[in-house]
Amino acid sequence: MCTAATYRTRDFYFGRTLDYDFSYGEKVLITPRNYPLHFRDKGSLEKHYAMIGMACAAEDYPLYYEAVNENGLGMAGLNFVGNAVLKEKEDEKDNIAQFELIPWILSQCSNVKEACSLVEKVNLWNIPFSEQLPLAQLHWMISDRELSIVVEFVQEGLKIYENPTGVLTNNPTFDKQMSNLRNYMHLSAKEPENQFAPGLKLETYSRGMGAIGLPGDLSSQSRFVRAAFVRMNSKSGEGEAESVSQFFHILNSVDQPLGCCELENGQYEITVYSCCCNADKGIYYYTSYDNHQVTAVDMHRENLDGKELIWFSLIKGEQVRWQN
Repeated sequence: MCTAATYRTRDFYFGRTLDYDFSYGEKVLITPRNYPLHFRDKGSLEKHYAMIGMACAAEDYPLYYEAVNENGLGMAGLNFVGNAVLKEKEDEKDNIAQFELIPWILSQCSNVKEACSLVEKVNLWNIPFSEQLPLAQLHWMISDRELSIVVEFVQEGLKIYENPTGVLTNNPTFDKQMSNLRNYMHLSAKEPENQFAPGLKLETYSRGMGAIGLPGDLSSQSRFVRAAFVRMNSKSGEGEAESVSQFFHILNSVDQPLGCCELENGQYEITVYSCCCNADKGIYYYTSYDNHQVTAVDMHRENLDGKELIWFSLIKGEQVRWQN
């Protein structure tokens, strides 16, 4: 269960929450331009665009959850259980494994239109990374500063949707998520006017009543509505600190606290981490469940022409700033 979002002020921002009941030991990862990217059916790319994002460390392969490349193109994979369909190998297609799709797209594309052209050739191949890391069922949001799309491989085939909300969660399919927004057309950031009955004097008793009916539960459909409402009504200054702060406020609207989403195994789903990447500048910001202080990694402070992956372990443990 996750939520991805975009935001634009002077710069373009892309990020997500990752909600799960445990961690895979994820780290911030920079893949430089000359690190060889090996694909199971497409050989190797020796030179490509550099990228930064959160990834699982496994056999020196960039298993990205989400990433942004040096051109400002962002891509995030979110759980899509029950709807995602992976297929056997097809000779006339680019056979790309689910775990390869983010590096396949971000290594070669500078914008969403180029990504669309590449995605249309893909057959999402049902081959796992390893026995320890089985296949995941995902769909993806791909965004640049001008356009956002959702990519779904379903029973009917490949679906590519333009995404005017700049938000993605999980199930159901994106077209149904968008259709469901019609149930909330009455919501407003403004104070409501009395439309209940002519001649009946009704007045507001609190601020914020224009948003009465906004879902507050943790289901993926409700999180989509809430995140879309917050994101599309968000206001902030143009500066970096203001923009990043506002992005995390958007994500915090769908944060999952420990104890509120109990699973069948007795564990609880939480927001393992939240991230915000300034896609124009290549700066990756993150918070974790146990550390709400924003931490930043700037990809351009590293050697992007290198040949080795660059890993940054997450700073954990709450960072409290004392004033006395």
